[in-house]
Amino acid sequence: MQYSKALPAGISVGPFGQLPDGAPVSIFSLRNTKGVEARVSNYGGILVSFTAPDRDGNMADIVLGYDQLQGYLDKTPYFGALVGRCANRIANAKFILDETTYSLAINNGPNSLHGGKKGFDKVIWQPTMTRVATGPALELTYYSVDGEEGYPGNLNVKAVYSLDENDSLRVDLSATTDQTTIVNLTQHTYFNLAGKGDVLSHQVQIEADRFTPVDATMIPTGELKSVTGTPFDFRQPSAIGARIDADNEQIKLGHGYDHNFVVNNPAGQIGKIARVSEPSGGRVLEIFSDWPGVQFYTANHLDGSIRGKGGWVYQRRNGFCLEPQNFPDSPNHPNFPSIVLKAGQTYRHTVIYKLSTMAAGNE
Repeated sequence: MQYSKALPAGISVGPFGQLPDGAPVSIFSLRNTKGVEARVSNYGGILVSFTAPDRDGNMADIVLGYDQLQGYLDKTPYFGALVGRCANRIANAKFILDETTYSLAINNGPNSLHGGKKGFDKVIWQPTMTRVATGPALELTYYSVDGEEGYPGNLNVKAVYSLDENDSLRVDLSATTDQTTIVNLTQHTYFNLAGKGDVLSHQVQIEADRFTPVDATMIPTGELKSVTGTPFDFRQPSAIGARIDADNEQIKLGHGYDHNFVVNNPAGQIGKIARVSEPSGGRVLEIFSDWPGVQFYTANHLDGSIRGKGGWVYQRRNGFCLEPQNFPDSPNHPNFPSIVLKAGQTYRHTVIYKLSTMAAGNE
């Protein structure tokens, strides 16, 4: 992939390998004047690295993944990827839309997960380097054809990554269709604000009064359950490790946290949905979104079989995900927010990852 034109300020591009069929893949670096840098691949829209300072100015990459493209091709639990057409699980890989039953790929027990066997995380997106009012940006587009992975309708998808001088990485997602379909996109980065080790001492606050309990296959039961008196009450900051092994049925089913939280924000309004801080280095991550839910996942299934960046062998709970989303299995739960998109409508959602630091002892 050749780029002969002058690049916008704050963005650069280089090779990131190639697919088995020889298709080249690029990696794009967005950088602000403070040295904060986000590197994104046009394969899977993957946030490959996100480099940020701690309270002493020491820079570290705070996301899990691989140094080379081949790792993402060989084995990845969706490290850093844009996932769709439908993020999270759909029960029994089926849904009904306008009285027609659609069957999807089964790739997670009896269910379909994150768009199927070849979701948006495993395709090449078309890149455009640009600048928006706040700083450098990368626009990625993908055309998902009617019937891809079982989903109806041709879908035009766009993702725009932009980085500003306030150390905020913004991802704007949008989509249009030519016939009624379902859409639920998200960004699936695994964070570790220390840049190493487990995340059990990270302090998490989630702006949610309720969560959606799941069954034995991790499909929501349909209940919107209060977090009060449960290990899922993160309305005040709590260490990830404080209750992650609690004697609680939902914790046992998820092998830790792997649940959707019902965000308190008014529908359609961007607001803060979560805050995470890491006491030893002082990095703080605030997440803003306009989705109605957020999946909190504590990397319960990393098992030492993946050797990631710098040779780090990823173990259980070496990262966490906070994936803004519509609720899992929404098409099969009439009481959940709809993810139906019709011709003439535009799907739009935004997530903002804002970095900062805190002084020692301020947690």
